Amino acid sequence: MNIKTLLISLFALCISFIALAQSNSTIKYYRHLKYNHVSPYIKLVGTYPIDETTAKKTSHYIFKYNDDKELIEITNNHYFTERKHSLGSIGAYKTIITHENNKETRIFIDKNGKRITNDREVYKEVFSKDKKGNYTKLEFFDVNEKPMESNWEISEYHWFKKRNMVIEKRFNLKGEPRNLSSYFEFGITGMLFRKDGSPIANYNLNENLEVTNNSGGVASYQDTYDKNENHVKYTYHDANNKLVINQFGLAIGTKEYDAVGNYIKQGQYDPNMKFLRGRVIASNQHVTLSKTALQKDTLEIKRISLGYLIALQELKPDLMNEVMNDSLNKVTIGYNRELKKEVVTSISKERMIKNAENWNKSNTRFPPKPSNQVIILDIYNRIATVKLYSDNWVEYLHLIKLDGKWSIVNLLWQHKDINRYPKE
Repeated sequence: MNIKTLLISLFALCISFIALAQSNSTIKYYRHLKYNHVSPYIKLVGTYPIDETTAKKTSHYIFKYNDDKELIEITNNHYFTERKHSLGSIGAYKTIITHENNKETRIFIDKNGKRITNDREVYKEVFSKDKKGNYTKLEFFDVNEKPMESNWEISEYHWFKKRNMVIEKRFNLKGEPRNLSSYFEFGITGMLFRKDGSPIANYNLNENLEVTNNSGGVASYQDTYDKNENHVKYTYHDANNKLVINQFGLAIGTKEYDAVGNYIKQGQYDPNMKFLRGRVIASNQHVTLSKTALQKDTLEIKRISLGYLIALQELKPDLMNEVMNDSLNKVTIGYNRELKKEVVTSISKERMIKNAENWNKSNTRFPPKPSNQVIILDIYNRIATVKLYSDNWVEYLHLIKLDGKWSIVNLLWQHKDINRYPKE
């Protein structure tokens, strides 16, 4: 056998081994990730398992496991509305996980195979594990393999067990202690878990590892999960385990889910379970189309659109101020002599108000009886598109309804006299 034949045989053998390894991989499909607002110590878990056929028709995650039942890849095909959270979401199309020498390494990839950051805004995560497989440390790295901080200004997590708790400490790049998150003041924390890995409670600890109140009087938050692993309740307690109001003004929070695990409703309560506030959670899974526009909206859109022209024609700066949104973007076609090419030119709301003060002061900019025509092209709920004709211009307007009031936010215009523009 010559060298060329040998190389071809070896290559074929390698391909066979790779194919065999892939065929031995276990693939599982889940509708959701199990919610986590406690710590990266908590394992990534899928909830509401589905089959491949169902997955093709709905939002989902794909979990891939190796022969040792270790998670080695997550593909994120979750396109229903999901709250971004540094602990509770991934923020990458694909998460690649490798396991070697008591290290678990995660990198994050976009759809083009490019390295990106996750929702902790880091490029790489390296977990250290003890002989039993428990996490002992987590370090963050940038794309050049240099240590970096997360969006919560944390560079490292350290964990160790103390009696029935897992103790967590966090540090920045300078080795200084960091709070649990950028918005919650817990320093050293102690975590309790159920047998299935779900968190029971997260305690604020002092240097002696004793449960203690933070400056707001909160010493722990405690979680409840239902049989489907949905996070259904969270409560805040002082060092004596008494319910207390947290910094966000609640003691008890509840969450409701539909039949397939979509988070649909939230409630917040005081320590006596008195209802404080709640809301339905918006989702792009169940889209409710806007109703046909009311007649009063149609009339108001016409009034606002024509008001822009009337303000110019009749010198009414107050009317111009009313009809134009503060974020107005009014643009048209211009010509840059230095660049020798056509460009977009824009005018601000402030300039339009000044124009309404004096642009037609000679009363020669418009005919004695101006021709103003408005055609509403479309209205959808709180946005609208309008075509406006006058003696001078043809214009397309975008209107928006804020706090019950319509205003012009975008305006694209061109002279009716097309001879003003170069021949195409």
